[in-house]
Amino acid sequence: MPETIRRPGLDDQGFIAREGSLARVPVAFRPVVAAARDRLLDVFGARLHSAYLYGSVPRGTARVGCSDLDLLVALRDEPADADREAVRALGEAVDREFSQIDGVGTLLYGRDRLLSDAERYDLAWFVACLCTPLLGEDLAALLPRYRPDSLLARETNGDLALWLPRWRERIAQADDTEEARRPLVRFMSRHLVRTGFTLVMPRWNGWTSDLQEMAEVCGAYYPGRAAQLRTAARYGHEPVGDPHVLRSYVDDLGPWLAAEYARVHGVKALRPED
Repeated sequence: MPETIRRPGLDDQGFIAREGSLARVPVAFRPVVAAARDRLLDVFGARLHSAYLYGSVPRGTARVGCSDLDLLVALRDEPADADREAVRALGEAVDREFSQIDGVGTLLYGRDRLLSDAERYDLAWFVACLCTPLLGEDLAALLPRYRPDSLLARETNGDLALWLPRWRERIAQADDTEEARRPLVRFMSRHLVRTGFTLVMPRWNGWTSDLQEMAEVCGAYYPGRAAQLRTAARYGHEPVGDPHVLRSYVDDLGPWLAAEYARVHGVKALRPED
């Protein structure tokens, strides 16, 4: 594939175009979004700097009864444990009330962290390119524009080696049931496919958030892993509870991907929590 070809997901200048908009939210999900918006205001009030949607709902690809609602919340100060408990309870309440969604996930950060130099090519990029403004002042106005280059690849997903031991612990601690394993398969499948895509993103020279397309793009550069990536993309939407899938992720696909990522792009800069 010629590296000079510009793929989808970029604007006329070759920067990653912001995906998603409130106008694309499917009609069935609009009451869910409105409820989450109002309850965030009730919970945080003046402490709330801004809130965003991301994922399939603002992209317009959410499936009723299957997709979750993904939120990112920026506070004017750093969140405390009580704040994290508040967004967890808010998500559970919205999930119970609306059958259209299958769970609510909320990322919670302080404004200063999102704008910090350490997060310039990770969380800040995520806000600027993958998040749709829902409430407050859009932080994207204070952030640069981003190209699908090796620096972005390294700082977004160049930490898989750190995740793998934590994944092994989660697998070991999970109940020995299919029901308990499915969320792990879903989460790890998505993470691995997205990491595979950003591994080759600079060569492909474009952006997509579609898991199947991500798998196909990475598989074109690494045909020996193409079948695994396609299967992981499928499990990212329709997870199974097979323990052998999880074991293959932490013993085979994950270690290979972490090593290849480090070879190609280097290792992501450590954060204080690491």
